[in-house]
Amino acid sequence: MRYAQIAGWGMHVPSRLVKNERFVELGLDTSDEWIATRTGIRQRYIAGNESTSDLALRAAQEALYVSGTHARDIDLILLATCTPDQVMPSTASLIQDRIGATGAGAMDLNAACAGFVYALAMGAGQIESGRARQVLVIGADELSTHLNWRDRSTCVLFGDGAGAVVLKESDEPGILSSTTGCDGAGADLLMIPAARPNSRANGHSPKGVGYLTMNGPQIFRWATQMMAKAAEKVITASGLKLEQVDLFIPHQANLRIMETTAKRLGLPLEKVFSNVRQYGNTSAASIPIALYEAVAAGRLKGGDNVVLSSFGAGLSWAAVALRWGANVPAQHTRWSPLRRELEARMAAVRSTLRRQERAVRATIGERLRRDGD
Repeated sequence: MRYAQIAGWGMHVPSRLVKNERFVELGLDTSDEWIATRTGIRQRYIAGNESTSDLALRAAQEALYVSGTHARDIDLILLATCTPDQVMPSTASLIQDRIGATGAGAMDLNAACAGFVYALAMGAGQIESGRARQVLVIGADELSTHLNWRDRSTCVLFGDGAGAVVLKESDEPGILSSTTGCDGAGADLLMIPAARPNSRANGHSPKGVGYLTMNGPQIFRWATQMMAKAAEKVITASGLKLEQVDLFIPHQANLRIMETTAKRLGLPLEKVFSNVRQYGNTSAASIPIALYEAVAAGRLKGGDNVVLSSFGAGLSWAAVALRWGANVPAQHTRWSPLRRELEARMAAVRSTLRRQERAVRATIGERLRRDGD
């Protein structure tokens, strides 16, 4: 049998740190204690000039480095994001070009905050079916670009960031089970509304276009139920018992949501990993960033059973049960950073040459058409 195993991991957040006190300075009716008590969040990182692709690129490069994988050997890139650089082409295609993954397909996947776990399940399915051997899965978002900084019910919750993993074919169990779901009847509870092009042309735009809106109380009740149900489903499907779960990594939206979910599951809090205090809700990036930090903190060792559970706009949800088989990466040689830098520069050179080649061909083609006329 073919299994999909996590072999590498990476993360990246912007350099600009925003602590809770900053919202007080902005004149919001709030305080550090008010935010922390209700959400567990003390700070978050907010992007400046960095795009979603910039964040995703750094996380992807680290995941490739940790796994010892060359970008050219990646078969598929799945980028979970609801804040792409542009409507089209996909932001994943920009990553494919910038890392030099010349043999990889690339696509974006939008399931909002549940996107990374969705993409992880999709990537594992490609490996298990034999259609791919190595898949790069990334979760990256910049929800700060869609926040109303006068709305304390939303702007204090979110941060920007990216996380990535490399999935590889293995003969040992890795991804054990997965589930995905959606209830579109609740789509209006959490959304970033946008006007249709013809509406803008007619000068009519819906109120709140471009700003994230959320019905907090309803999302809270729904999220604690669905994350627990999704986690229970993959635990049962994987053949595990609850007491065999070594670590639970939920979507890092709100500390109270995570604690309530763990209580519904019957899991002790010491088995729940949380870093929402440091990063806030980073949407599709939250679980891969938490996974990265769990490894760094020594919370994961070979053979551990891990459950990931997430929820997001849509209303969407997804969960995965996996067996951690990746060892802590071997020490790289002193030449490893040089090789990493060289590969990045070679990818940039290749991209430039390809663009120049297309421009030359277009010029020659235009001249030939003129001569023909």
